[in-house]
Amino acid sequence: MAQTDKPTTHDAEEDARNRDIKIYVNGALKHRNEAVVSVYDSGFLLGDGMWEGMRLYDGKWAFFDEHMDRFFDSCKAVSLEVGMDRAGIADALAMTAEANGMHTDVHCRLMLTRGVKVKPFQHPSLSRSGPTLVIIMEHSKPVSTLHQKGIRLATVPQVRGLPMSQDAKYNSHSKLNCVIACLQAEQAGADEALMLDPYGFVNTTNACNFFIVRRGEVWTSTGDYCMNGVTRQKVIDACRRVDIPVFERNYSLFETYGASEAFLTGTFGAQTPVAEIDGKPIGDGARPVMAEIQKVYKEMVAEDIATQST
Repeated sequence: MAQTDKPTTHDAEEDARNRDIKIYVNGALKHRNEAVVSVYDSGFLLGDGMWEGMRLYDGKWAFFDEHMDRFFDSCKAVSLEVGMDRAGIADALAMTAEANGMHTDVHCRLMLTRGVKVKPFQHPSLSRSGPTLVIIMEHSKPVSTLHQKGIRLATVPQVRGLPMSQDAKYNSHSKLNCVIACLQAEQAGADEALMLDPYGFVNTTNACNFFIVRRGEVWTSTGDYCMNGVTRQKVIDACRRVDIPVFERNYSLFETYGASEAFLTGTFGAQTPVAEIDGKPIGDGARPVMAEIQKVYKEMVAEDIATQST
């Protein structure tokens, strides 16, 4: 995606190579213009599926084991048969990367649905073809201006729900609540949405996990009502590595507006600064704590890639 007047956390530099990428669809590699799934696919009909976002560094997928832990746990929780083991997923990823000549600065979206249905209705037993596995890889570098300007957030009415409605820990294809939140933020003149939990505490954004810095301490939500992102956990680990006090806790908009720094975390952008929330500037524009976290996070990525290489 090219940068637009309304930035998002997933804005990437334009790369002409993406016009001719090959996409993995159930074992076959197809040009992006020919990569299709059935209109009867449960993912299209119902959003019935799970996905992972990963980044390729020097030929290795960063924190691959953690991503596979979440992917396989999510599929098991909703009785979705993957159809292959981790080694099979790794082989499919390698096949796709090789076909596209990709080695680094690559973002992957790995998607699995319950497969093609015999009738366009809800019951899972109507999916009888076996799962649909799709892998989209793109040459993808976050735009540099995003880390200079930062993202503008707006608090929205749409909340992350309770686990017994739809547990936010699922990285599912069913993202309508996040889409609604994003629309509400856009209509409020912001770039993305800051979502609260069912009790009114600050939770996450529509696309990323959310952190603030107050008096040298790093705060994020309890994690009870949000996607427990791999990058989120790595940021917590990074803080502990260099003795930055970090807390998973309930906090309100009151503490958020008074933060000296705020930033988002996600596999694509790693750490993305927040410039303002609900029209209120965050801090004075200096971000020393985030800068230290970014440095340590890059070290952790390098260590993980080196470990995989050996």
